[in-house]
Amino acid sequence: MPPYILKAIAENGNQAQRSKALQILSCDFTFRSLRLGPRLSSDISKKRPTAFLVAGAKQRTINTANNTQTLPGTVVRAEGSPASGDPAVDEAYDGLGATYDFFWQVFNRNSIDDEGMPLNGTVHFGQDYANAFWDGQYMVFGDGDGELFNRFTLSLDVIAHELTHGVTEDETQLLYSNQSGALNESLSDVFGSLVKQYTLKQTAAEADWLIGAALFTGKVQGGNGNPAAIRSMKEPGTAYNDPILGKDPQPNHMRDFVNTFEDNGGVHINSGIPNRAFYLAAMHLGGYAWEKAGRIWYETLLDSRLKPNAKFLRFAELTIDNAKRFNAEAEVTDAWAQVGLVPLAVSI
Repeated sequence: MPPYILKAIAENGNQAQRSKALQILSCDFTFRSLRLGPRLSSDISKKRPTAFLVAGAKQRTINTANNTQTLPGTVVRAEGSPASGDPAVDEAYDGLGATYDFFWQVFNRNSIDDEGMPLNGTVHFGQDYANAFWDGQYMVFGDGDGELFNRFTLSLDVIAHELTHGVTEDETQLLYSNQSGALNESLSDVFGSLVKQYTLKQTAAEADWLIGAALFTGKVQGGNGNPAAIRSMKEPGTAYNDPILGKDPQPNHMRDFVNTFEDNGGVHINSGIPNRAFYLAAMHLGGYAWEKAGRIWYETLLDSRLKPNAKFLRFAELTIDNAKRFNAEAEVTDAWAQVGLVPLAVSI
């Protein structure tokens, strides 16, 4: 959950909403600070039972924190076991599985680290906790407050978004601040949206391009006639317009780039710019977005020329260069130009 949404609730909500928002902000600061440095820990791989890993075979474990903040909690469902009957447990299990299947079936990537890393989740984290996060080992979900926020396991794109932070940590370790941090957030939105589209078998034209639309209750007002969501990749700045949450602050063009020290230099705000570029590229290319646009963005994520401190322009240059292999250079170049980024020739 972007911190500016929680800050708006802390300013505009009722007493109970303000109190919960401040508690979540305090908790989230700890977890977000972990992203400031490389974290896909080497000790995870040391603990991984590699002898039992099979490429293409999911390994999921879902725990419950029983509304405490103790991680990982108690195991309630393991790989291959039947549905538990607890919606949060089963949604987390299915969401982790859908994300694994997408990366394996589309990119031949074997889990987050491409080495079969088990996917572990914890549900029922905290009291009315309105967020979800990847802590480097576990995917953690709150239940929401039931007033503004639903349980966070409802949103497949948010589950995939958080797990993609792990992929980014493993491949390029984009610094979680300023433009590189906004790219980090954008990549999670890109693949979060693609996992949802792949699961629903939607073309780029059929997708809603909303991130986290399932998270808000009907009490939160959306924008442009759409249900409220955390972000809109199609129209950044229109995801919500609500008396308590305020208005979506994301820009959709470099001319509106937000310079700020908050939110680690605006990582959740300025990600709207590369998000819209991806949406435009996917629409230009047509069909299923994961087949060309998604492949180009994935190859760029793996590109050794993408450095941890990369800015928007460098990322755009590399996507255009990688697009040449798919005869999509013109479409990707135009997509970046429409958000105010016109790269020069790419240096090898």
